[in-house]
Amino acid sequence: MQNTEQFAQTIAQSLLGVEADHPARPLIAMRGIRKSYYIGQPNELEILHGIDLTVYPGEFVAIVGESGSGKSTLMNIIGVLDKPTAGEYVLDGVNIHEADDNDLAAIRNRKIGFVFQTYNLIGRQSALKNVELPMLYAGVPAAERARRAKDWLDRVGMGERMRHQPNELSGGQKQRVAIARAMVNEPALILADEPTGALDSQTSRVVMDLFHEMHEKYHKTIVLITHNPALAEECQRVLTLRDGLIVGERKGTGERAAL
Repeated sequence: MQNTEQFAQTIAQSLLGVEADHPARPLIAMRGIRKSYYIGQPNELEILHGIDLTVYPGEFVAIVGESGSGKSTLMNIIGVLDKPTAGEYVLDGVNIHEADDNDLAAIRNRKIGFVFQTYNLIGRQSALKNVELPMLYAGVPAAERARRAKDWLDRVGMGERMRHQPNELSGGQKQRVAIARAMVNEPALILADEPTGALDSQTSRVVMDLFHEMHEKYHKTIVLITHNPALAEECQRVLTLRDGLIVGERKGTGERAAL
């Protein structure tokens, strides 16, 4: 059996038309990912039918598909919120199949920054405390937590509202807090699941501009899960998911567009 490094390099050489001499190790290397539910029962259901996916450090990639295409299931596996039924997945050099529950929790906390459509902020906690939360789990000292949280809230334009609770913020403001929270532990990957789905077009533009800034200024790897073709087009690479399979890949414009 290949070791983790060999597996990642094999993916780099064989999947998705990536050049064999690519200078970087893949951040995400998936091969043959399948996900089934109700295994062994008459109503067994396979949602993902063999996904091959490679994402390199610094890429801004969109995964686009309609409802029922398997986007949420794939997002959960990329974000190690769930494990595949079959296949291999290496994330930033870690073989996810071999990781135990404690390892997976540490990976989610330190390697992945999540941004969800519903923000997932903690009620009755200020924006500052919400941004501090991943660092609390990571064991960062209190003074350093506060400093880094304030810094990131300033960067996303929410410094003046750091003491406000979620119910005192608009949808766009909540999402900016969520982006600050995603960035504060300096993760290898930002995983954004329909981040503008609950926002109007003007606010969506502000949020997408923040993702472009995270990518361009801080060189973050971003995987954007969306059903919106216009958002997907702004990414460098667009993968189309249909009925649990990646059925297309193309280059996006990589440019900001009016939403």
